[in-house]
Amino acid sequence: MLEALKLAKNSFDEDEVPVGAVIVCENQIIGKGYNQVEKLNDPTAHAEILAITAACNFLGNKYLDKCTLYVTLEPCMMCTGAIREAQIAKVVFAASDNSHKKMQANLFELKGGLLEQEASELIKSFFRKKRL
Repeated sequence: MLEALKLAKNSFDEDEVPVGAVIVCENQIIGKGYNQVEKLNDPTAHAEILAITAACNFLGNKYLDKCTLYVTLEPCMMCTGAIREAQIAKVVFAASDNSHKKMQANLFELKGGLLEQEASELIKSFFRKKRL
């Protein structure tokens, strides 16, 4: 999660919503991503989607069923769909996203709250800065 938080700070520095994601398989990071929606003019360029693409390319496989996704913000419905399609076994997120309905935990093992305070503060700081 620390690596995901570092990636979220990249998003913050690039004036993107600060979310970072890493995918781990057998104790090795095989995919990384951070939000690049504005930079790429692509509404699908969320951290999770970019990390999934990188991990699939690394493994040469569209399924990540032995992998864990660590992400600094609870995934949105679009990313939840991608997680399900990639068959990721486990998702661990830091901060809850109260602007979306909660993910259905029966899709995959789900655990929240890891480094929640740090990730939440980064996101809150980003939006405070935007509102100035």
